[in-house]
Formats: sequence, C-alpha cells, structure tokens
Amino acid sequence: MKTDIILCGVGGQGILSIATIIGEAALKENLNIKQAEVHGMSQRGGDVQSNLRISSDPIASDLISYGQADVIISMEPMEALRYLPYLGKDGWIITSATPFVNIPNYPEMETIKADLEKIDNMIMIDIEALAKENSVPRSANVILLGAAQKALGIEYDKLEDAIRRVFGRKGEEVVESNIKALALGKAAQK
Repeated sequence: MKTDIILCGVGGQGILSIATIIGEAALKENLNIKQAEVHGMSQRGGDVQSNLRISSDPIASDLISYGQADVIISMEPMEALRYLPYLGKDGWIITSATPFVNIPNYPEMETIKADLEKIDNMIMIDIEALAKENSVPRSANVILLGAAQKALGIEYDKLEDAIRRVFGRKGEEVVESNIKALALGKAAQK
C-alpha cells in the first residue's frame, strides 16, 4: 500500500487538520508516514502546501515528485491547478468549488473549472455551502476529507476514529460536528 497526497489551500483553511486526521488514521494502521514541511502557514491567506506520504513499506523521502501524487486535496480550486503537475496519471483531485480570491489577478472561475474538468478523476464540491447548510461551518475542511476518503484508500471508520482522537480534547460537540462533516463529504463522492 502506498499513497502520496498533496494537501493545498491557503492559510487558515484547515490543511493541517486534514493532514493530522489522515496521519492519525495511518499510524493506527501501523503504516509508515512522512510529511513534508508546510509552507506559508504563518500567514493567513498565504499559500499552504503539504506532502503527505503513506506506505506499508519504509519511505525514503518526504517529498512527492512531479507526476507522482495519487491524490491532491485542495481547499481552493486555483491551488488544485497550481499542483496539477504533481498529479499521477491515474491520480485524483478533490477540491472545493469555492474560490479564495487573495490575489488581484485571480483567474475566472469558469477557466479554472474548465481546466479541472479535464481531469478524469476529479471531485469538486461546494464545501462552504454544505458546511453552512448543515450547521458545521468550522468543518468545511473535513467535508473535503470525507469526499477524498475513497481516493485515499483509508477505511471510513478509521477516519472517524482518527477524528475522535484528534478532536477529543476539544469536546464531544466538536467531535460530532467533524464526524457529521466527514459523512457529508462521503455522501458527496462520485
């Protein structure tokens, strides 16, 4: 088993929480895990990217090469395009449909959507709307994780258990909100 994942978005969107949940689920399965340095996290609204590698065999490097990512999980559609060169031939892109316009020359959403729709394995969902409609506004990132579950090759119940361990110290309400968000994302899978 080997899964190379690129997590991307902008600061403050919950990329690190997604990485923590996936990592916790993988470690409980006695899998090897390496995570590359995250860039831009000190600046809210700045580019954030993380390489997360999971394998049943030892992992030599924590970086994912061009064309080698199995999954790109993006909290922002333009960031999904930015990391497209890393996507493997049969790789998956799971992205939010909601742009985070933080630069003056942000491309038209129609252009971004057209480019992403060229990818065979792509899921684009409006996680912000789903989160708001279902009263889990702080868990939009976990909705995206739920949508990525099948592509990650991690059993759904393992992600649920990881959420309980990661958020348990924050109280049952936070845990249940994130489990609800995970289920919403799973239901949105193609």
